[in-house]
Amino acid sequence: MPLNAGDAGYGSVSGPGLSGAAGGSETAPLLIAVPEPQPLRQWQPLTKEQLEVAAGGPRWRRLRCYLVLLFWLAWLAMLATSVAIIATSPRPVVTPLEWWQKTLLYELPPAAFRAEEGPGGIDVLCEQLPYLRSLGIGTLILEGLFDKENLTVTGESLGTLPQIQHLLTESSKAGLKVVLDFCGLKLDGAGNKPSNLSATVHPLRFWLEQGVAGFVICDTDAAYSEKTLLDWRGVFREFSSQEEKRIVVVRQTQYILPPLNNSSQTNKMLVDVVMRSILPSSHHILSAREVADAIETHLQIREDIWPSWTVGGKASHDLKKLLLVLTMTLPGSPTVQYDEEINQTQSASLNVGSSNGEKNDSSGTNTDKEKEKRTAVALFTSLSHSRAREEALLYGSFTFLPFNTSTNSSSASNSTLASPSSPLILAFLRSWGCVHFLVLLNIGPELHTLDPAWAPSLPAAGVFVASTGMDRLGSTSLYSLELRPHEAIVIKLFESGSYS
Repeated sequence: MPLNAGDAGYGSVSGPGLSGAAGGSETAPLLIAVPEPQPLRQWQPLTKEQLEVAAGGPRWRRLRCYLVLLFWLAWLAMLATSVAIIATSPRPVVTPLEWWQKTLLYELPPAAFRAEEGPGGIDVLCEQLPYLRSLGIGTLILEGLFDKENLTVTGESLGTLPQIQHLLTESSKAGLKVVLDFCGLKLDGAGNKPSNLSATVHPLRFWLEQGVAGFVICDTDAAYSEKTLLDWRGVFREFSSQEEKRIVVVRQTQYILPPLNNSSQTNKMLVDVVMRSILPSSHHILSAREVADAIETHLQIREDIWPSWTVGGKASHDLKKLLLVLTMTLPGSPTVQYDEEINQTQSASLNVGSSNGEKNDSSGTNTDKEKEKRTAVALFTSLSHSRAREEALLYGSFTFLPFNTSTNSSSASNSTLASPSSPLILAFLRSWGCVHFLVLLNIGPELHTLDPAWAPSLPAAGVFVASTGMDRLGSTSLYSLELRPHEAIVIKLFESGSYS
């Protein structure tokens, strides 16, 4: 049946007002009109009430206040705990040191400044003063300088008084102090008894006016008496300041420092430094066993007087560097004897490129000697600078350690040298707070490997500070360390993983 064109159909609408030309109907449009967009509302912040509603109400506000308060209470509790731990933890007490307790003394015998031809030796020494200071030396001890009958006149071959005064001036410019050795000399100068204090004071006053920092006497001298040293102290006060105090050094010639002459005690207030020898005096070169026994015996002496250790006795040349390491790492102010290797190295450096056109000997022997000299200087400098900057080496505690090696590991005795057949090994610790320096000395001619159980309380790792060959660098483990013949090693210990 044909569709009626006037009937309403799909897509058509009918209603009032929508009449077409035929039959009163019209097809509706397919697109619907979109209403015009309304203008955007201006943004406004939420009110306090709206925020509280959004945050869950007033209870959330109180909870946040409680959380903030709890945070600050916890922070204050942790701070108080930290302060309490620091306040109650044991810590080393820093003792202010005088200049002579921090210095490195260097003994110069007459041969060091005696002129071969004429009085030019002191002038050469003056040229070397900055170099000696660069090595870490702080004080020079001039020995054998005077005529035995007059302490204001020097020996004929040792330079004139103006030259000595020039040496004192140049030493001061280089930052070096000078101490004069009066050991074994008559201080009265005119045959008077030591009780004649005005006679003994005259040479002191003369040299103090020249800038001398102190004097060395022996414990066998007549001046080693309470009456004389009290008078010296009165003179020292005239020339001393808080930073520039004058000192008395006593050279100990006996096993134990004797009481002052005509006194029953050693007056510690009258003596500043006691110079002690590690090795006993002897007419023969001491064996390795004698050296080891002497070291252990002397270092266990405990006296409340500031020490200055020097080698003193005769030992094999193979032990020279080992004894230097020992002297520089012991408590007190080390006294190092004149070393030709150090001075020759300086002389060699001054002669490089001389106008004479001389060339260095390229032979193997000369090369080995130069290498030995450079090693000696490097070892000396490393030890002196480490001692100057490390509290543990400067004034830390000293502890002997029981020692074991792989060749003698049955038991660790309380004594470092247990028996004549035990290895010639010495070990001690210098400690300050949590900083520890381990010093190992192989005095014997054999190679020794450390037993891992020899000191279980020590940290297992460390870093090399110095060694007699100056060929050990970087970190190391005590469990894998071997001590070469006549070798000394200084190791700064640290907990495993704490060093990078």
